[in-house]
Amino acid sequence: MFTIDVWLLRAIIAIFLIAIVSAIIGSYSVFRGSTFMVSGIAHGALAGAALGIFLALYLFHVNYLLVALVFSVLFALGIAYASHKKENVDVATGVMFALSMSIAILFLSLIREYASVAWGLIVGDLLLLSQTDVEIMLVSVAVIVLLFLIFHRRILFSIFDPEGTLSIGMNPWIYESLLFVMMAIGVVVLLKGVGAILVYALLIIPAAAAKRLVGSVSSSMFLSFLIALGAGLGGIILSIYTAISPSAYAGLIATGIYFLTIFKR
Repeated sequence: MFTIDVWLLRAIIAIFLIAIVSAIIGSYSVFRGSTFMVSGIAHGALAGAALGIFLALYLFHVNYLLVALVFSVLFALGIAYASHKKENVDVATGVMFALSMSIAILFLSLIREYASVAWGLIVGDLLLLSQTDVEIMLVSVAVIVLLFLIFHRRILFSIFDPEGTLSIGMNPWIYESLLFVMMAIGVVVLLKGVGAILVYALLIIPAAAAKRLVGSVSSSMFLSFLIALGAGLGGIILSIYTAISPSAYAGLIATGIYFLTIFKR
């Protein structure tokens, strides 16, 4: 009878969840032109996770992914607020990026004896996910999907025509802030699985490749899901036979697909 190890099943479930996030959040980010924000928020999540590990080790028990979620949402709202105050989004992201890395380095320096845990947050490993990690990912993706189903059209309208959104009485800043919060939640979904370094690879690159191949938003989202899913599953399969982190393979596969779309054009 065919059996599957629990750690492999968790990795496969995580890849499906990551592919959903890539389809929704990655596509929104690419169409809005705010892909650099993903890296900034990812490092904000890393800072929160480092703080969470420090708190759990020395003060009180807390799940570091939940602290990472809080930090990433706060950083996203900070960027949204700066944007609302007419600050350039890239500048605001750069400032928050510097702040988050300073915080991350501070707390990572305080937990040097647990460097392996910190390293896991930076590079990730789909094959080392715990049951709690998968549960947090499931809840986070469920929230993203729910917000997508409720606000999808309004978010798209605010992305493509912010002036028109304002003219009909809708505040585009509200939906921009909502989008940034969804980005933050999506980043945390990817953080433990692929690490802060490769969040961009599986969140943005599949959507960027899909956008080059299809014209409509819905088609781009669906193709982005397939690319992210294929890259992730391919990474898991290759890692089983080579004992190398699946996130590295997944990033290489996704990037390779993107370059193929460039050559195709």
